[in-house]
Amino acid sequence: MAIAKIIEVSAVSDNSFDDAVRQAYSEVSQTVRGVQSVYVQDFIYEPGEDEAGKFRVHCKVTFVVQNKGDMS
Repeated sequence: MAIAKIIEVSAVSDNSFDDAVRQAYSEVSQTVRGVQSVYVQDFIYEPGEDEAGKFRVHCKVTFVVQNKGDMS
């Protein structure tokens, strides 16, 4: 039986919301195995000077937890 776990992460980009989501996945996948999905819960644009703002996303990342018998 597979058990899934969900964690919440936040990421920010100077370029776009898409880039922020990719950064969130990239960071999580460095330490978590078995990522199944990234659900974007919130999109937040933080305006800056000269319209150069930040694109922030809050995500829920789902991954499968390994059983002791599945580890090798």
